[in-house]
Amino acid sequence: MKRSGTADLPLHYGKVPPWLYERMSVLGLSIIEVILMDYGKDEVLRRLADPFWFQSFGAVMGMDWHSSGITTSVMGALKRSINPNSQSLGLYICGGKGKFSRETPSELIKIADKTGLNGTDLVRASKLSAKVDNTAIQDGYQLYLHNFILSDNGNWSVIQQGMHESDGTARRYHWHSENITSFVEQPHTGINGVSRGKILNLTDTEASGNRKGILDISHTDSAEVMKDFARLILPAHHDVQASDVDLKRLGALLYVTREQQPQNFEDLLMLEGVGPRTMQSLALVSEVIHGAPSRFADPARFSFAHGGKDGHPFPVPVNTYDESISILRRGIEKSKLGNSDKLNSLNKLHQIVTAAEKDFTPDFDIQQVIEEERQNSWRFGGKTVFGDAQKPSTPKSIQLSLF
Repeated sequence: MKRSGTADLPLHYGKVPPWLYERMSVLGLSIIEVILMDYGKDEVLRRLADPFWFQSFGAVMGMDWHSSGITTSVMGALKRSINPNSQSLGLYICGGKGKFSRETPSELIKIADKTGLNGTDLVRASKLSAKVDNTAIQDGYQLYLHNFILSDNGNWSVIQQGMHESDGTARRYHWHSENITSFVEQPHTGINGVSRGKILNLTDTEASGNRKGILDISHTDSAEVMKDFARLILPAHHDVQASDVDLKRLGALLYVTREQQPQNFEDLLMLEGVGPRTMQSLALVSEVIHGAPSRFADPARFSFAHGGKDGHPFPVPVNTYDESISILRRGIEKSKLGNSDKLNSLNKLHQIVTAAEKDFTPDFDIQQVIEEERQNSWRFGGKTVFGDAQKPSTPKSIQLSLF
């Protein structure tokens, strides 16, 4: 068993407005479909098991870039859009928040009946992963969300989240069935958290394997345990600051999408006519689809695709969001008919931005970029949970220096 990482997040309450949730469902499904077509089901599970990729995925969908709400909202949107298409996609999402998490076993049994998979083993994997993070790991976090993502080949990932009421944080745990041998032999690639006292042995006989696994870890060199273990710790501040973003990567992206015209690139002719603002969003969406794991160390950067529902770093540009979805959906449908030019153009856009980073030296103020987005938000149908973006009464003249 491999647990691939944790994420420590500020605890946020509130609901996602319907206008955003509907779009998250469509964009999330579209991104997953492209990954499926280009890389396969196992890669989807691998991405979901990466806490950095998952946070970036949520940010590009318009959620607050650093909050605990990303987990519930993204998984809810994916379950809503993927499960009706499970037979064709080969992916199933079980569980959810609160009472829905307890429905996971029955959901897995139903899926097993349809696919011929071993439902008993799947239910056991679901229950044991929850037991380890909720009971065996005494870090002060009580699980309130459990999602089990399953492919029809039997591989799976688990995304679950716990709350620590005393310090106002949430912790997300990621599991992946890749290279599984058993739950007994080193069930984690790492356990990390603020010390809350000794790790206690379990009294439940069903979890005897977990007790042995915890004891094994206690005798393992800590450096060896932490190797390959991903832990994402996000700050308490809600706004996006320069320290949260890789300025070289963001600057190169802004340079390519704002300063250069897509028709200058032979391979981007399929995107001709797409404006700079949509091109900026598409470049970040394409990176979520095609980017290497090392590119997701700064999830805040992906909030520059479609903003955030609370207005950080800027209101969600609904018109741009819809155009991004439309381009992706058209590309997916054409690809199914044998014409993958538009989706290939998105991949090429990512490659062009990546190439531009090599010789790019950032020379801009990120707060100026954010202010420009806010000033122009009304042009792109900007929305937050507080209402529509308003046209500034006295627009400021902003001239960015990107190079």
